[in-house]
Order: sequence, then C-alpha cells, then structure tokens
Amino acid sequence: MTTAATARTTPEIPLRRAAVVAGAALLAMTVLAGVSFAVLNSLVVAGDAAQTARNIRGDELLFRASACGFTAVAVLDVVVAWGLYGLLAPVDRGLATIAAWLRVGYAAAFLTAQGNLLAAANTPAGGDPGDVSAAVTAFQHGWDVALVMFGAHLFAVGWLVLRSGYVPAPIGVLLMIAALGYLVDSFGKLLVAGYDAEVAGFTFLGEVLLMAWLLWRGRRL
Repeated sequence: MTTAATARTTPEIPLRRAAVVAGAALLAMTVLAGVSFAVLNSLVVAGDAAQTARNIRGDELLFRASACGFTAVAVLDVVVAWGLYGLLAPVDRGLATIAAWLRVGYAAAFLTAQGNLLAAANTPAGGDPGDVSAAVTAFQHGWDVALVMFGAHLFAVGWLVLRSGYVPAPIGVLLMIAALGYLVDSFGKLLVAGYDAEVAGFTFLGEVLLMAWLLWRGRRL
C-alpha cells in the first residue's frame, strides 16, 4: 500500500530542476515581453491610424523585432508550463496537468494573435493606414481573449501552491488574486465597450514573488 501511494505521488520531474527552469524562463520572458511591449507602444499612436502606419513603416525592422520577441515569449510560456507542472505535480497531478495545458493553450492563442502583427508589417506602403491600425488592434484583442486561459492557469497554480507545503502559502493567495485581475480585465473588455480599468496592473505581485522564490529557493528543493 505504501509503495503504491508513493508511486502515485512521486514527481516525474525533479523539483529542483523544475523550479530552476520555471524561474529562469519566467525571468527571460518578463524581460522580453517588457521590451517588446515598450517597442510596440512606442510605435502605436492611439486614435491615429495614419501616424501608427507611418511609425511602423518607418521602423519596420524594430516592429518586426518586437513581433519576434513576442514569439519567443510564447515559446517560453510552454517551458514555464513544463516547469510548473514538475514543481506542482506532487500536490495534485491532475490539476497540475490542467494548469499546464491552460498555459500551453494561452501560448498558442497568443502566438495566433501575433499573426496580426505580421499582417500589419506586410501592409503595402501605399495601402490603407486603417488596415495597419486594425491589425494591431486585432492583435491586442486576441491577446485579451487569450488572457482568460492565462487567468485560469494562474488561479490553478495559486491553489496548488497554497496546498503544496513547500512553496510559501501567501504566494499562492497572491497568485489567485493576480488571476482574478486578469479575468476581470479580460471579461471586462469582452462585456463593456471602452473598458480600460487594467486591474491586472495592480494585482501582479504574486507572479513577481513566485519568480523570485523559484530563482532564490528553487535550487535548494
């Protein structure tokens, strides 16, 4: 009986390796996402399609580089999903699997949304500036919808962390709060025209603390 129970709860991936991989991937994707969004926001002018089109055509290589950065972020999301699964599978393998697939699904949806950035970059120089702006807006909308899956993933991770006993419980609580922030924003944008509350901008602390804990404490698991 003891042997069977142990076999069911033994992680497939060493906890130390899973924690270090997840932490390193989270750090890398945080840097890449921050730089990529900074570049995108510097080129996109809200409410001015013509200026947005001119900016993108004038700095097309920079715009394409930001799209490449987002692609790398999506790939790193899959790595993070693998690492967090290995870290949390001993708590509840079934829920850890669901959480991992939710993040993989989010990464796939985010990657699909990035096709709109390629469409914006490939718009002919003499084309309608509105097409460029619409493509960038479609990317943003696609990402907003994808964040529903990310919020669900984060809530599951927070619950698993809370129950783990080897990751600080407050991080789990803060992760679930962060998840609710993403879900409120995503559904707010789906349900309310002109929604711009950005609740997730105030509830992300749990994500930062999890990354810091993985990088600092993960090596000692």
